[in-house]
Amino acid sequence: MGVLSALPLIYLGNLCCCLWVVSGGVVAAYVLQQNQAGPIAPGDGALVGLLAGLVGAGVHFVLAIPIDILMAPMERAMAQRFIDMTGSMSPEMRDMFDRMSGSNVELSVGIMLIRRVVGFMLMLFIGAIFSTLGGLLGAALFRKPAPPAVVDVTPGV
Repeated sequence: MGVLSALPLIYLGNLCCCLWVVSGGVVAAYVLQQNQAGPIAPGDGALVGLLAGLVGAGVHFVLAIPIDILMAPMERAMAQRFIDMTGSMSPEMRDMFDRMSGSNVELSVGIMLIRRVVGFMLMLFIGAIFSTLGGLLGAALFRKPAPPAVVDVTPGV
């Protein structure tokens, strides 16, 4: 969940009802069910889904920072090309795009870190909710049948 949510363009899957977050909870419940002999309870699925959401938010935070650093030059070049293509732009608009294109690197890094910390908080909150729902869904989907009850019949006297 965290890796898919941090990758460029792939993260757009979260726009579809938090697809990667819910999937992380479902996969966590599946793995828990495979490691149990009997069926898991819905509460177990919810708990493992919650933990998957919290860990996924941390993984997303750790991976998104280097990806942002690697992608920043390409984003700046695309913004500069956009500015160059719009020759009839008013000076105020051009000035605004120049400021947004990241000419001040220290300011850009600061803004990126603030954006990532706010994103981390959102992923913690949203990830906790939706991955818990995914864990409940996974517990229901992958529930093993209960083992048959063993009745001990001893011959009567």
